[in-house]
Amino acid sequence: MNMLLNPNQREKLDPTDDKLFYDQPRFVTHVDTGFIQQLTDLYRDRLKPNSRIFDMMSSWVSHLPDDVQFEHIEGHGLNAAELARNPRLNHYFVQNLNLDPKFPLPDQSFDAVLNTVSVQYVQYPEAIFTEIHRVLKPGGIVIISFSNRMFYQKAIAAWRDGSERDRVELVKNYFKAVPGFSAPEVIIKQSQIPPVFQMLGMGGGDPFYAVIASRVE
Repeated sequence: MNMLLNPNQREKLDPTDDKLFYDQPRFVTHVDTGFIQQLTDLYRDRLKPNSRIFDMMSSWVSHLPDDVQFEHIEGHGLNAAELARNPRLNHYFVQNLNLDPKFPLPDQSFDAVLNTVSVQYVQYPEAIFTEIHRVLKPGGIVIISFSNRMFYQKAIAAWRDGSERDRVELVKNYFKAVPGFSAPEVIIKQSQIPPVFQMLGMGGGDPFYAVIASRVE
């Protein structure tokens, strides 16, 4: 495991315990419907039915396709009320990964690990991606999706200070820092709103980014 970030790059503007920040449930979606549809379509295309899924840093909704059934969906997050509301989760656990990055999960126990619009809050990605590799079965897939939204005070400096393309490279490097992942694949889909309408003041949709890799050993 290579150490990618220096201490300054791991810092947050709000250094208080993340569990305090997420203490109150937020039953909202943090990206727009266009982003969510693209993510659900990606899951439908890449996730195998009847497989085992780990939805890391999840919430009250997982954006998985309703028409696909899975053997088991394990959830994780920082707010038990949100996770309890998520109808797709078979089981969940609450844990602050910035304080304890070790998953309470067996080796090679999942076919896919998902992380949706949350990777920007991880302070020790080298340890987290090592754990992702550990719990994945050989050939298992990881899908890290994100946009340009964030809780700014809780995102790490390396994320806050970079451009959107820099953030794509950052996530690619998270995978590259851990031996045993395939070369990362990147999917980028910008707003579907035509530029002429954006010039008239109509906001564009949330950009969609996904970085995908598989366990190869």
